[in-house]
Amino acid sequence: MKFFDSPITLELVQKLDREDPLKNYPEMFYRPDEELCYLDGNSLGRPPKETISKMNSFLTEEWGAKLVDGWADWIDNAQTAGDLLGRSILGVEAGQTLVCDTTSVNFYQLCVAVVRKNPARKTIIVDSSNFPTDRYIMQGIAKQFDLKLITLDTDGSGGPGAVEFDSKMEMIEPKELEKFLSEDVSLLTLQAVNYRSGARQPMLEINRLAKKFGIMVVWDCSHAGGSIQLNFDQNEIDLAVGCTYKYGNSGPGSPAWLFIRKDLQKQLNVPIQGWFAQADQFAMGPEFEPADTMRKFQIASPPIAGIKAVEVSYKMIEQAGIENIERKAAIGTALMIELFDTWLAPAGFELGTPRDWEKRGGHIIITHPEAKQIAHAMRVISKVIPDYREPNAIRLSISPLTNSYMDVYNGFSRLNDLVSSGEYKTVQQSGSRVT
Repeated sequence: MKFFDSPITLELVQKLDREDPLKNYPEMFYRPDEELCYLDGNSLGRPPKETISKMNSFLTEEWGAKLVDGWADWIDNAQTAGDLLGRSILGVEAGQTLVCDTTSVNFYQLCVAVVRKNPARKTIIVDSSNFPTDRYIMQGIAKQFDLKLITLDTDGSGGPGAVEFDSKMEMIEPKELEKFLSEDVSLLTLQAVNYRSGARQPMLEINRLAKKFGIMVVWDCSHAGGSIQLNFDQNEIDLAVGCTYKYGNSGPGSPAWLFIRKDLQKQLNVPIQGWFAQADQFAMGPEFEPADTMRKFQIASPPIAGIKAVEVSYKMIEQAGIENIERKAAIGTALMIELFDTWLAPAGFELGTPRDWEKRGGHIIITHPEAKQIAHAMRVISKVIPDYREPNAIRLSISPLTNSYMDVYNGFSRLNDLVSSGEYKTVQQSGSRVT
């Protein structure tokens, strides 16, 4: 689908903002510097104003006033917040999602549960462009259970057990994937939207292909949740994890989530048997006897303060409508690509994200030999916040609730000025290891 029939002008961008059904949402977020173009919401979202008041209220009226008696209200928050999140961004019924722990812990829990379910199968598969945590955990699981690890080399970086894989912009095409599937494979894990390229994988086709071989798929939706419609039921997703601090706007280190389809919950057993998973939790008995609900997959006390922030953000997402959010992400990234073609391609930049909106999420990636220097100068000189990814890439996102289309236009205009003037060359690197 082509979103623009004429060249991008300031007037066209202003018209997009006037007609945007989400136009009032950016004002609901704390923005201390109105001149700042924040195009890094795919890494860390802005704080909602309501979260600030909610956290203050929690400290004084809940924790401060109720003390330990507050647990009567908080004890099931991982489940109630999970139901909210599942309803708002995953499109699933209650009793299948938890908000708890970190993405890494949840990912390890699900992957090991799959491996243990199928002990006769000795192969697991990941791709080289997957998020580092997922790749490293898969490498550890392979060593722990003496498994063969296949790394589909989708980006040329290789890795343990790397095999050549024909991929454009880190896309996983089912026909190419099928070459590496067999009944010896127990686990395949991929990203719903790739953290670097922004490529959106064909989840339904991959799930159906994997099921032909009896393979279980764990999806990492960290860079997808809150920017696109994931439609877990329609896409036949059984197992997934994700974070809440990107498009979820729930704060740095906010609790993650995991999803297990209801008919699989009795079949899987996670490796970390915490007391919150115990059927009669407060009996505190001598042996582990797991609950027969989704609580079976919860380890320990939920991070209540973090969950309060999650509740604010995902109520906002539910109110806005994930279909409206996805459409704005599609238009916003299309606007970025149009501006890239006009301003940045002639300056030596290349696009690393699919042009078809159905094959991308809420961010794009552009590459340049001096990308690291340019990304730093964008912050220091232009008041535009992107992020940089090795070896030569700048990621830029539209976070549909927190950004206007004018934020995108202004950010790209400033980037164009920075590069065309050559001023970016005057800035020295900060020395920070955070990019």
